[in-house]
Amino acid sequence: MRRTFDIVLFGATGFTGRLVAEYLATHAPAETRIALAGRNTTRLEQIRAGLPAGARAWPLLVADSGDAAAMQRLAEQTTVVCTTVGPYAKYGLPLVEACAKAGTHYCDLTGETQFMRDSIDRAMDTAKASGARIVHTCGFDSIPSDLGVLALHEALGKLLRVTYVVEVLKGGFSGGTVASALNGLDEAKVDKARRRIMGDPYALSPKRDEEPKLGDERDLASFRFDEFTGKWVAPFIMASVNTRVVRRSNALLGYAYGRQFKYAEVMGMKNLVAAATFTAGLGLFMAGVLFGPTRKLVESRLPKPGEGPDEHSRKNGFLKVKLHAESEGGVKKVLTITGQGDPGYQLTSLILGQSALCLALDGEKLPKVAGVLTPATAMGRVLIDRLVAAGMTFSLD
Repeated sequence: MRRTFDIVLFGATGFTGRLVAEYLATHAPAETRIALAGRNTTRLEQIRAGLPAGARAWPLLVADSGDAAAMQRLAEQTTVVCTTVGPYAKYGLPLVEACAKAGTHYCDLTGETQFMRDSIDRAMDTAKASGARIVHTCGFDSIPSDLGVLALHEALGKLLRVTYVVEVLKGGFSGGTVASALNGLDEAKVDKARRRIMGDPYALSPKRDEEPKLGDERDLASFRFDEFTGKWVAPFIMASVNTRVVRRSNALLGYAYGRQFKYAEVMGMKNLVAAATFTAGLGLFMAGVLFGPTRKLVESRLPKPGEGPDEHSRKNGFLKVKLHAESEGGVKKVLTITGQGDPGYQLTSLILGQSALCLALDGEKLPKVAGVLTPATAMGRVLIDRLVAAGMTFSLD
């Protein structure tokens, strides 16, 4: 049946939600039927009033993430729900379950492994039966990682290893991201089961006991010189999320990347001093957050929910990553991905907006799959082509 809307943007009054609304208002085809949703009618009206003229007639839907019945009604009205309401571990599951039941496609920005594990366990079978594509991590986390490895697989076939190196990461972060990160740390401190999930390299695997045993696959915890990439490297804070997503893609694709495929993510550094300094700073930050007496001091210096980088910072940010790959046949290639704008916000609003449009408008082109998926398995090459047309680059050398 034809739904009332193509896309409902849930969380439109939040910092990132507003950016996604602005992106869709500017770049969605004029005939796309879009609605804005959130808890507060007045705030929704304010956001809509600030959008380009063509979006000022978009319908407004009032719904609370904690109201399961409201989430079900919202899901049943639309082809796609695009949500920026986090922390997802606190607020996200009722909407995921509603979309899975209604056969409604779903995309979000979560970087919360424990939430994705819950989503898989509680919604996979329902989404498969209804035809819903539930797609997490449709932003800076984990689109470059997940689609980058897919592009390398398309070019090289089976892969022996890929190392994702962040070369340039110019941008800030918002209070919503901070809240999600702190919530995950708090869960890990008090719940051993959650801590095990967050520490497991195959935490998102569809069948954990069938994964290959490839030795130590823990994320980099210190600095070192990496012979494969030829660079000094340091830990990348989002590796613990992105690597799990890429490994899930491999498993969902029937190990198309290879049963011996190893994947890692790091920050690229100019030299030993830079690598050591960055690692020490990251360690001090994590210690400050985890240690009770200093937690409030650290939090007081971080942005609050609803806050984030100003427009100048967002527009002048930049992302450049290089994925160093070696195929099972010994062929070595480097895929460079770039994007203009603050990676976590300006660029992420583009990526999430294009993901929602892809799910809503490109159904006939997409892989014939359903369930709790990844960007690579749900949208794959179709989304890569959209992102390139929108200004990102995927260049293979």
